[in-house]
Amino acid sequence: MTRRRFLVTAGTTALALALVPSFPFAAFAQDATVDVGELMAPGPLPEKALGDPNAKVTIVEYASMTCGHCAAFHEKTYPQLKADYIDTGKVYFVLREFPLDPLAAAGFMLARNAMGDKYFDVVDLLFEKQRDWAYSDDPVTALRTLAKQFGYTDATFEQTLSDQALLDKINQVRARGSDEFGVNSTPTFFINGQRHRGAMSLEELAKVVDPMLAG
Repeated sequence: MTRRRFLVTAGTTALALALVPSFPFAAFAQDATVDVGELMAPGPLPEKALGDPNAKVTIVEYASMTCGHCAAFHEKTYPQLKADYIDTGKVYFVLREFPLDPLAAAGFMLARNAMGDKYFDVVDLLFEKQRDWAYSDDPVTALRTLAKQFGYTDATFEQTLSDQALLDKINQVRARGSDEFGVNSTPTFFINGQRHRGAMSLEELAKVVDPMLAG
């Protein structure tokens, strides 16, 4: 889905999304460790997180709603990660927005504005149904249909996707990830500050997390 194709399809919902910028990526080492204090400092938007904030291990994921590798991680790895590590208090999990295109930004905007603090429910559904909406000939109609499951009306859907202030903050989250922490692809994970790129399997995560829990 090209930016132009999405904007033409979106119609009035493109009011804010037309202004999604592109960011130059800074050059950083492939695998590195960032300062955890800086990584966890308050950003432009409230954190969307699960688990015990005092857990021994913190995982921060930078993701894009239209990224196939992100969808694969959330389908294959995330459910067991949540059951074995997050829900048991071993890991504090933070999801941060890194939209790679306007359509990904739209998905995050809908998740942020969903009634009843349903952020992760919306994210889970959009990853599960990614091929149904992100690769649709009419992605906006597909998104609108999915959003109705979370109480969106046509009016609130349009209002959300025209919220320039929210879009600006999502873009600031992305820019901070790129400029300060070297994120240049999705998904990118920071495990107690250690950067890991790509859709990690549970086994790969466990090799990093378990020694931190034991230490």
